[in-house]
Amino acid sequence: FERPIVFDVRARPHTMTSLTGSKDLQMVNISLRALYKPDHTQLNEIYRSLGPDFDEKVLPSIVNEVLKSVVAQYNASQLIMQRELISRMIRQRLTERAKDFHILLDDVALTHLSFSSEFEKAIEQKQVAQQQAERARYTVLQALEEKKKTIINAEGEMQSAKMIGSAMKHNPGFLELRRIATAKEISISLARSANRLVLSTDSLLLNLMAGGPSQLDAEYALQAKKK
Repeated sequence: FERPIVFDVRARPHTMTSLTGSKDLQMVNISLRALYKPDHTQLNEIYRSLGPDFDEKVLPSIVNEVLKSVVAQYNASQLIMQRELISRMIRQRLTERAKDFHILLDDVALTHLSFSSEFEKAIEQKQVAQQQAERARYTVLQALEEKKKTIINAEGEMQSAKMIGSAMKHNPGFLELRRIATAKEISISLARSANRLVLSTDSLLLNLMAGGPSQLDAEYALQAKKK
């Protein structure tokens, strides 16, 4: 007497979560989703050795086996930073292992990866410490730049003072010219202001005629006399 056995050869999802240990003894909670189907050329062998519920008999065992063997090769930090590499390795090994039972895997993906609350808290504290160190480093660099800027400004002021002193020594009219330039700047600023101000010309260096004729006036008089 013979009767037909119906197998569904379409790809179906299988999701499994495994708690395993990393190389540095951190507990890792990892979830995996696989799309599987039976090899339609080996259905008679699958039925004879495993039965119609072959997936429930094989997949949990081999998935747990592969996850533990792969995760145990990496530290917790590597599992985070090299997740794509580890996912490819798990996919490759699980595909090869499933073929031993005539099961084909169309896709394998890691859907979740988490650690103990203590480890996650330690990672968070490390990240905070790194951010604080970066801020401190930036503050130090900023202070150094400000120090360089202050030194450059001081050197510039000192050089400027030397040049002004030399100009005043060799040209008595230099001070009068600077006084006129300053008065011009003040007058321009006042002209641009919307407010009306009544200020002392002495305090604003605008009283240019005080103290008698300047050297500049003498030069102008000399030039006019030549003409």
